[in-house]
Amino acid sequence: MNNKTAFTTTLTFDDPSLAQQLFGPLELYLKELSRYSGASFSTRGTELFISANSAKEQEQLALLFAKSYETLQKGKELDAHSLIDAYTQLKANAEEELFPQSNTLVTPRKTITARNNSQKIFLDLIREKEMIFATGPAGTGKSYLAVAAAVSMLQAKRVKKIILTRPAVEAGEKLGFLPGDMEEKINPYLRPLYDALGDMLGTAQLIAKQESGQIEVAPLAFMRGRTLNEAFLILDEAQNTTREQMKMFLTRLGYGSRAIITGDLTQIDLPPIHVSQLQEGEKKGETRSGLIHALKLLKHIPEIGFIHFKKSDVVRHPLVGQIVDAYDIFDTKMKNEDLSDNSMKNNES
Repeated sequence: MNNKTAFTTTLTFDDPSLAQQLFGPLELYLKELSRYSGASFSTRGTELFISANSAKEQEQLALLFAKSYETLQKGKELDAHSLIDAYTQLKANAEEELFPQSNTLVTPRKTITARNNSQKIFLDLIREKEMIFATGPAGTGKSYLAVAAAVSMLQAKRVKKIILTRPAVEAGEKLGFLPGDMEEKINPYLRPLYDALGDMLGTAQLIAKQESGQIEVAPLAFMRGRTLNEAFLILDEAQNTTREQMKMFLTRLGYGSRAIITGDLTQIDLPPIHVSQLQEGEKKGETRSGLIHALKLLKHIPEIGFIHFKKSDVVRHPLVGQIVDAYDIFDTKMKNEDLSDNSMKNNES
């Protein structure tokens, strides 16, 4: 926190208790934000001294702490991750609301709070729509929030059961070769959803609800022919469904039910269409991803909600964002080198 920087400002807060909450225990939150932003912070009583590398960054940090203090005054809780998420969001889009208000889901073990504006929009859609498509990169919280919404509605008795499903692309949907019963075969593919359920329910309650049938794990191939009333359906990794599988899943929705379909359009594992398999309107090399097809086909239906998370919405550890950026830079460099090599070969020929 001793970086030499050119732009400084001072903020003074009127409540010592809230100021201490803002700074964190032993100023931990300030240290974490300093490490992430490159700025430096020091305190004296309720005063906060901000030193930044540019005037713009100084203004952003001053706005961040002012908004954070207002949030604490409203009785909300903040931590280092909240500050870092809000700072990242502020740098990406200064017009977005940093700490949105209609942004919580209550589950038995914890209250889940939206950590950026995109998550707030997602939670608003969950309250308004019976079917939602949520797409975007890993780490944006789309699957975690879907599970939180399902658990919250189950606890409030707005639905009678939760059904989790996901295409088992790696096993080619041929689950019979794997050991165990149906649930044990599909469990490895649904591990992220189980982790989220365990977070919100605890192991004992999760097992009890599975045994009572309130939480069901259903491989996509086993959902055909069912009509599911008063259920919360979650289809995860939907980019790896075929068009036929997607249609089958979407038409399982019954009275009083909700469905959330999540996926990452950059992580499609389905093989591209071969020239010998082309159907009307298709091109060689395209994918038959049911998610891509559904997004195009259903986008004009007002009763269905759609949200696309961006890379800036990723809420994992800040280091993960830097790693992703490094890989993106490498991939772009390799792609440009390939294009350059192909151009030289064409010129030589």
